[in-house]
Amino acid sequence: MHTVAVLALDGVIPFDLSLPIDAFGWARLPDGRPPYDVKVCGVRAEDDVRVAMRTQAFTMRPTYGLELLAEADTIILPGVDEPPSELPPGVAEALRAAAANGTRIASVCVGAFLLAATGLLDGLRATTHWFAASDLAARYPQVDVDPDVLYVDNGQFLTSAGAAAAMDMCLHMVRTDHGSAVAAHTARMCVMPLEREGGQAQFIVHDLPPAPSGTALEPLLEWLEAECARELTLDQIAARAGMSTRTLNRRFREQTGTTPLRWLHRARVRRAQYLLETTPYPVERIAAQVGFGSPTAFRERFRSVVGTSPQGYRRAFRGEGAGAS
Repeated sequence: MHTVAVLALDGVIPFDLSLPIDAFGWARLPDGRPPYDVKVCGVRAEDDVRVAMRTQAFTMRPTYGLELLAEADTIILPGVDEPPSELPPGVAEALRAAAANGTRIASVCVGAFLLAATGLLDGLRATTHWFAASDLAARYPQVDVDPDVLYVDNGQFLTSAGAAAAMDMCLHMVRTDHGSAVAAHTARMCVMPLEREGGQAQFIVHDLPPAPSGTALEPLLEWLEAECARELTLDQIAARAGMSTRTLNRRFREQTGTTPLRWLHRARVRRAQYLLETTPYPVERIAAQVGFGSPTAFRERFRSVVGTSPQGYRRAFRGEGAGAS
């Protein structure tokens, strides 16, 4: 189990704190086991930590103190509302000691100021929220600040730009640790692309429309999913269900909110997404395997459901050509 320690200092920004907890918490290995044990620590265990002033909604009390940093495999530094020029007593020392032991350390947004204050970023390229980039460069001139990227990976030390860019960085770390399939699953759970390019639409996996368990349609839906590669007509589906086509359409709309053929197309696209993520098969082969009569029809249907082309989806979820660092 890989331990991720998220360090919450006074004035921590709630989103910066929760995002890596969520990202690493969603990750699952192929056998269903969680690969990460995510823990939140403060300067001292049980001390109240004030949350960013602009929320003023709550305080928090971490279970762990700085001693957790010595045990962690990865340390995450969320941003704070007013990054201090000097870190609280013991923090810089604990981070430098962890770094000396090879621990991976990553900052979220203006958490780069905290990492820079340790000296660990000296001589390295780093990023932060675009609004704070000039301040970071002025305060730490020995750091090469790049405001135009989502994240920077220097190997042991990583920094991310503002807000959602931290998710890109976390997914990058999951992929580095456990491969594209685990990272792609994590990305789907977080409703994020595995990697983004500027202006690229989000790749949201469209799950199959649900039907209430135990309804008359449940066996039919299972059959449709298993047989989605076959060329099926509405008459064939109705015959399998033992209904007229009119009754079948009505039942489908009542219980799934869509039509049988649309449900079938969605099932085919979902299987295609899996094949694009996990195999090197060409698009033409995948189109045939999931039941589309032609690659052109497959591409059109895939784009209408997912919002991008099959090749664009593959590049995003297998990391082929979409550089973010």
